[in-house]
Amino acid sequence: MNKSILVLSDGVVFEGHSFGSEDETIGEVVFNTSMTGYQEILTDSSYKGQIVAMTYTQIGNYGVNEEDIESEGGIKAEGFIVKEVCTTPSNWRSSISLPEYMKRNNIVGIQGIDIRALTKHLRDYGAQMGAISTIDLNPESLLEKVKAHPGISALDYVKEVTTKKPYKWKEGVWAWKPPRVHSSQFTVQSFKDSELRTLNSNSPSPPFTQGGQGGIKVVVYDFGVKFNILRNLVEVGFDVTVAPAETPAEDVLDMNPDGIILSNGPGNPERVTYGIENTRKLIGKKPIFGICLGHQILGLAMGGRTYKLKFGHHGGNHPVKELSTEKVEITAQNHNYCVDIKSLHGKVGLTHKNLYDGTEEGMEHVEFPVFSVQYHPEAGPGPNDARYLFNRFVEIIKNNA
Repeated sequence: MNKSILVLSDGVVFEGHSFGSEDETIGEVVFNTSMTGYQEILTDSSYKGQIVAMTYTQIGNYGVNEEDIESEGGIKAEGFIVKEVCTTPSNWRSSISLPEYMKRNNIVGIQGIDIRALTKHLRDYGAQMGAISTIDLNPESLLEKVKAHPGISALDYVKEVTTKKPYKWKEGVWAWKPPRVHSSQFTVQSFKDSELRTLNSNSPSPPFTQGGQGGIKVVVYDFGVKFNILRNLVEVGFDVTVAPAETPAEDVLDMNPDGIILSNGPGNPERVTYGIENTRKLIGKKPIFGICLGHQILGLAMGGRTYKLKFGHHGGNHPVKELSTEKVEITAQNHNYCVDIKSLHGKVGLTHKNLYDGTEEGMEHVEFPVFSVQYHPEAGPGPNDARYLFNRFVEIIKNNA
C-alpha cells in the first residue's frame, strides 16, 4: 500500500494511502453522503471532471458487478476518496473488488484520510479543485498543477460522455431472479457465492426486464444519461431512442417522438450551448421532461439563469417537497448548479423545493407540456420515492396527444 496525497486548491493537504491505479488525477472535489451505491456513483457520467469523497466510512464491502454500471465505458469520476476501502468483498453478485475495478479503469483512489475533516472543509469553504497523486508527493508541486487547471466550470464535459450515434434501448429495471436449483438434496443456501453468481448468470432469464417496443415513442437527449433513467422509461411503457447531445432539433422532430427527455450530465450547463439552442426550438413542439442537467438546460433555453451552489448536492437522502401535494420525497441528487426560477419571469411555476436549504428543485411551464426536476427520480443508487414522475410523463403525453 503506497503513500498518496490529496491537495486542494486552497493549499490544504491530506495524506493517506493509495488504492486503484498508481497515478495522478485532478478534478473538482465534492462529497457524497450515500451509504451505498458507490459503483453507480463512480459510473455516473454526471461526475465527469470530479473527484468524489464518500462520507460513509467503509466502502467496497459488497464488491462490483456488471449489472450496476450506470454508463458505457466504466468509471467517469476522475478519482475516489474514502475512509477505508474493502479488498475482500462478500456478496453473491460481486465479480470483482472495488480496488481492482478502479485499477482496471486507471482510476486513482486515496484512503485513510480524515473524511470528516475533508467534508467539513468543503462544506465551510465550498467545493474546489484538487489533485490526488501517488507519484508526485510534493504538495507545492501538486498545488501548482491544480491552480493551472481551468476548472470544470470552464469546460464542456458533455461532449466527452455522450453517445456518438443514436441507439434503441430495450432494457427495463433490474429484477431479482433466484438461481434455479434442480437437485432436491441441495438448497440455495448450500452454494458458495461464486456458484450462485454462475447459476444466476446462466439462467435463461436475464436480470433485467425487457420491453421498449411498440410503446409511446420518446427520444432521450444524451447529455450523460444514466442507464437507470432509460430502464425506468422502458418500465412504464416507452419505446426509447437515445440521441447524441448535439443532435439538431430538426432531426429529433423527424423521428416523430411523442415526447423528449433531457437527461442528466456533467459540468456547467452554460457550456452546453448546442443543448440550450436545440431545446429552445423544441419547447411547444413536443412534451418535454428534464432531469438534473436537463432541468438546467431547459431553464436556460427559456431565458432563465443558473447559479452554482457552494458545495452542491450529492447523495441519496435529500428531502424534497412537492408543493402541490405537500408530499415529502427522499431523493437522490448529484448537481452543483441550480435554476433561478425567478429569472424565468412567470414562464414556469415552482413544483418542488429542497427542505435542506430551500433551493428550487422542480418547475413546470405555465403554457406548454414541459416540466423538469433537479434531482434524480430514477435513483440508481438511492430511494425510489420519485419514480412516479415517469408515469406522470406518460400521462402528460397522453393528455396532449
